[in-house]
Amino acid sequence: MKTSFINGKFVEGGDARANINPSDTDDVIDQFGEADALMATRAVDAAAESFRTWSQTSIQRRADALDSVGTELLARKEELGRLLSREQGKILQEGIAEVDRAGRIFKFFAGEAVRPAGVHAASVRDGVEIHVTSEPLGVVGIISPWNFPMAIPAWKIAPALAYGNTVVFKPAELVPSSAWALAEIISRSGFPPGAFNLVLGAGRVVGNAMLTDPRVTGISFTGSTGVGARVMETAGRRFAKLQLEMGGKNPLVVLDDADLEVALNCAIQGSFYSTGQRCTASSRIICTKGIYPTFRKALAERVAALRVGHALHGDTQIGPVVDKSQLDSNLRYLSVGRAEGATLVCGGELLAKETRGFFMSPALFADVTNDMRIAREEIFGPVSCLIVADDFEHAIQIANDTDFGLSAGICTTSLRYATRFRREVKAGMVMVNVPTAGVDYHVPFGGTKASSYGAREQGSFARHFFTSTKTSYSGW
Repeated sequence: MKTSFINGKFVEGGDARANINPSDTDDVIDQFGEADALMATRAVDAAAESFRTWSQTSIQRRADALDSVGTELLARKEELGRLLSREQGKILQEGIAEVDRAGRIFKFFAGEAVRPAGVHAASVRDGVEIHVTSEPLGVVGIISPWNFPMAIPAWKIAPALAYGNTVVFKPAELVPSSAWALAEIISRSGFPPGAFNLVLGAGRVVGNAMLTDPRVTGISFTGSTGVGARVMETAGRRFAKLQLEMGGKNPLVVLDDADLEVALNCAIQGSFYSTGQRCTASSRIICTKGIYPTFRKALAERVAALRVGHALHGDTQIGPVVDKSQLDSNLRYLSVGRAEGATLVCGGELLAKETRGFFMSPALFADVTNDMRIAREEIFGPVSCLIVADDFEHAIQIANDTDFGLSAGICTTSLRYATRFRREVKAGMVMVNVPTAGVDYHVPFGGTKASSYGAREQGSFARHFFTSTKTSYSGW
């Protein structure tokens, strides 16, 4: 049975819970023990005690420990990628790539650990000098989702530790094995007891204990907007520093002058790969009316041809939905779309495969208007909407008419329209002729409006959340 990791030791949890393979529900990957609030408090105890020493540890020791984690992740990426795909349902190629990315993130922050930021400045007053330094926050609570069970924890845990913080990590209940595998590697990589802690359990129990504990000075959360709002309400009430990455309803604009093959690839990759279970997925495809008939026909053919199947089978392009609850939610949205008057062009069917799993064919809606629920609410599945726009001006108006603002893309051969789109679209990340889903690990990640709150994640910008700034004046 997989267990939590607290103060340098793996400790038994409470009731055992089965970890089920969404590609084959008869396959129980393992059991994990669900922690209670007391165990979460013990993890915070350990992290608070360890902070006194880890925050003062040499930057070289931090770098070496992080580099060790990254090295092992890269060496074991095929093994761990298989585990990830078996547990989460994304295809094996994507699972391996995610573990590779996690390893590279740890190595990136190993480098960041030995590049401390600071400023030595002259004062406007005679006989005074100024030092501006960055200091670790303290204990950081990390709450991560199920859709990227290695990469998202990596891009939170690695910078937290690199900048001298200690960590209490609560992964999503659907992906405990990936979290445990990462914790097991960290346990052997040179961190002192209590610097990193893993607590497996329900958000309403373990997460709430972290949110309400005054010793947890920062919370980095990725999940739904609704849960993010509750995180803000609970932890914000005690003035914890917050970093919230939440939902998206991301537009992909396809203009009349777009290269058709480029646009089709962007739409397929962005909308349906990873079973559409990405906050950066292209869930609204906005086509100008000149290219719309051709694009709609070609896209429907491509979507209908996508091969859905077991995540570990080599010919699978789209894996299963992560669990029955998410599958049921997807199916409800298909009913909502039909009731609103949208046309289901293809897909949306439950599929029977060799193994029992949560398989559905990718769904494409047409005749969608931007006021429909399927165009406004995040579905988080392999479902996308086609919306017609009169021209570029109309398309960008539709693109910006959303509560979210994470990622936005455009397919065009016009430098003028590409430049205007980058400037005018209200999103934290903008893609030109590349899918809306798919980002690099060394540059900032985050959005606007209801998609994000607080400092950006990833790259050197991660320092802005995981440290606080101190300005010191010295007189002679």
